[in-house]
Amino acid sequence: MNAAVVESFDRPPRYATFREPVAGDGGSLVQIRAAALSNLVKGQAAGSHYSSASEMPFVPGYDGVGTLPDGRRVYFFGPPAPFGAMAEWSVAVASRTVALPDYVDDATAAALGNPGLASWAALLGRAHLQAGESVLVNGATGVAGQQAIQAAKQLGARRVIATGREQETLQKLLALGADETIWLQQSDDALVGSFRSALAEVDVVLDYLWGRSAECILAAAKGRGNPQGERRIRYVQIGSISGNAISLNADILRSSGVELMGSGLGSLSAAAIVEALTEMFETAASTGLKIETESVPLSEVETAWGRTESGRRMVFTI
Repeated sequence: MNAAVVESFDRPPRYATFREPVAGDGGSLVQIRAAALSNLVKGQAAGSHYSSASEMPFVPGYDGVGTLPDGRRVYFFGPPAPFGAMAEWSVAVASRTVALPDYVDDATAAALGNPGLASWAALLGRAHLQAGESVLVNGATGVAGQQAIQAAKQLGARRVIATGREQETLQKLLALGADETIWLQQSDDALVGSFRSALAEVDVVLDYLWGRSAECILAAAKGRGNPQGERRIRYVQIGSISGNAISLNADILRSSGVELMGSGLGSLSAAAIVEALTEMFETAASTGLKIETESVPLSEVETAWGRTESGRRMVFTI
């Protein structure tokens, strides 16, 4: 079969032939229609993600949209190695498969999957967001951050605060449901001040950046020994675009109401991911979720792989 094939962590996948998969117990062959290129997939293909394959060659693609032998159109994730979603055929494991509503097209469904894991699954499976609570989305201008704004509002968030580096892009987030924006290109002192004001009403932080902005958020949460206790803040770490490590003084955690956790592969069960994404796709079908996509034939994978455009998801079509 034709597929994108990773032969080295040092170069992009190339379009080549690869052996066809055989479905094992609990799995079905799936004919692929679309598969999105996310930071997760890029990291796995470069060997830099903790879930990267240990043996080569392999087909990249953590998730995709395809048709099962019985004709059902599904979104699936976590196909067994080495058969990723960027090929003509892969394997869909039943416990990691979501039936798709008719009114969500292939490219949109494929594009929504990974940011849905980083937003809907984070809010439902890790933060356990309740209607009426407020959310701070740190790094809201990217694809996942934009979905997080919409997801929080759909789940009943009272207020959503969005952060980003580009002021023009930040203004566009207001149309997606953000109630307030915070510009990250301020001085540290000014940024900590902005976050301190915001955290007075925030219940959940979704962090897609880590790095300097995370340090400023956590510094803003530091308390002064309030005898009534500080406000509880469920801080969910999802991405690390700004750096994989931060400096965190112990007294920040001791003096604050911050509950620090992560959301990603391993911290969420397949059942929790399926539950969250099922709700996401139902919402996309009934009310619509905005996501910009760029469809590219899989045959162009090698040249298109390194192309990036903030706020838009590339989808390979087969």
